Amino acid sequence: MRNKRNRRNKTVSLLFVLTLMISLLAACGSNQKAPENNGQEPAGDAAANSQKEEPAKEEPKEKVKLKFFTGKVETIELMDQLIKKFNEENPGIEVVQEYQKDASSVIKVKFAAGDVPDITTVVEQDYIDQGKYLDLSNEPFWSRVLPSIKELSTDVKTGKQYRVATNVTMAGIFYNKQIFEELGLKEALTWEAFKANLQTIKDKKPDVVPMFLAGRDSWTLGHLIEFMPHGIIKQKLGVNGSRVAFINNESDKLAFDAEGGVIDTFAKRLLELKEAGLINADALTATYDNQKEAFSTGKAAIISQGMWVMGDLLKIDPDIASNVGFSPYPAIMDGTQPVVLSADDSRYAITADSKYPEEAKKFLEFLIQPENLQAYSEFLKSPPAFTDVTANWGPLNEQATQALKTGVNIPFTDTPSGFSGDDAGKMVQELLAGKYTSIEFAKAYREAWDKAWNATR
Repeated sequence: MRNKRNRRNKTVSLLFVLTLMISLLAACGSNQKAPENNGQEPAGDAAANSQKEEPAKEEPKEKVKLKFFTGKVETIELMDQLIKKFNEENPGIEVVQEYQKDASSVIKVKFAAGDVPDITTVVEQDYIDQGKYLDLSNEPFWSRVLPSIKELSTDVKTGKQYRVATNVTMAGIFYNKQIFEELGLKEALTWEAFKANLQTIKDKKPDVVPMFLAGRDSWTLGHLIEFMPHGIIKQKLGVNGSRVAFINNESDKLAFDAEGGVIDTFAKRLLELKEAGLINADALTATYDNQKEAFSTGKAAIISQGMWVMGDLLKIDPDIASNVGFSPYPAIMDGTQPVVLSADDSRYAITADSKYPEEAKKFLEFLIQPENLQAYSEFLKSPPAFTDVTANWGPLNEQATQALKTGVNIPFTDTPSGFSGDDAGKMVQELLAGKYTSIEFAKAYREAWDKAWNATR
C-alpha cells in the first residue's frame, strides 16, 4: 500500500512539474517578437505597429520664369491678359512682362549687363549682326505668314529670319472728316496743299489746333523723320535698296547732311509750321495721351499716327470711327511722291542667350495661335500678318486700302541700335526749341547717326 501511495504521489508531482513547464514556455513565447510576415500585411495590433518604407519623393521641378521685354505701350494691358492665360495653361512656366518707354536704349544696357530677356519686341540690326537673336528660319509658322511680311522679316545680310511680325501696320495722316467737309478741304498730297489746309483750319476754326504734335513723347517726333525725309530715300531706292543703304550707312545715298537734302528740307518744313502757328503751342510738352484726347474731342484737326492709335481713340469716343480720315504723308520735296507706311508690326525675337529657348518658342507659338492673334489684331486695330487669321480689325479698312494705292508704300527704317526713334525725336525737340537752323540740324543728324553706327563696328 505504501509503495503504491508513493508511486501515486510521484506521478502527481511529475504531472504538476510538466504542467508548470508548459505554462512557463507559453508565457515566454507570448513575449517574443512577432515573426516576419514575408510581405503580407500584418493584422490587428501588429499592423498598427509595423513600419513600412515610403517610396522616395521626386523633388518638384523649378518653375521657369520667362522674361518678356517690350516697348509697345499700346498693348501692355492686352499682353497682361494673354500672359495670364498662357501661365494658367502652362503651370511650369511663368511669363513676366517688362515695359520700358525707351526700350531700344534700355535693351542695350540689358545686353551689356547680362540681364538678357528671353523674348522681346525690340529687334535691332546691330544686335542681329552680333548674334543676339535666335535664328527662327526653320520654325513651322512661316508657311502661315504673308510673303511680303516674311520678306520684311528677312535679314538682308544673311537671308535668315531672326524675328517674326504678327501684324501689318500703316501710318500716315489722320484727319477729322467733319472739319474737312465743313471747310471743303481735300486730302493733301503735296506740301503746298498740306500747309494750305492747315492755314484754312487756323483761319476758319481758331479754337482748333491745325496739327497736333505730342513732342514730349519723343518717339512721335522720331516717326516724322522716319516717314517723311526717310520716306523719300525709301521711295528712291526701293524697299530692299533702302534697307541695305540704312544698314550699311551708305552715306552717299543717304546724304543726311546735304544742303537742300531730305533732312534739311524736313527741318525747314517743320519750322515753317511752327512759325506760322499751325502746330500746337505746347508741342514740346504735350504728351501722346494729350494728342489722342485732342483729336478724339475735335480740338485737333490733324495728327501723324499709325493704326496702333485707333484702339485708344475708340476708347475715348466710340463714335469717332466714322469721323476719322486717313491719307498718305504729303511729299515734302518737289519731284517726290507722297508716302504711307506699310510694314511689319509687333515683331518678336528670342534672344540667343536665353536660358529657356524652348519655353520662349512655346510662348511665341501661343501668341500666334489664330484665336489669340485675332484678339490681338482686333484690340490693336491692325490687320493680322498670318493668312489663317480673320479679324475685324477696324474702321480704316477702305481708307487704308485707298492710301496704299495713292502713296508709295514704305517700311520702317533700319536704324543703328544707338540711335533709336526716341533719339531722333529728341533732336527734333531741340530743333523746335530753337537749338538748330535747318542745315545745322541736318549736319547734327548725320553726326549722331554716324556715331551710333560706328560704335557698333
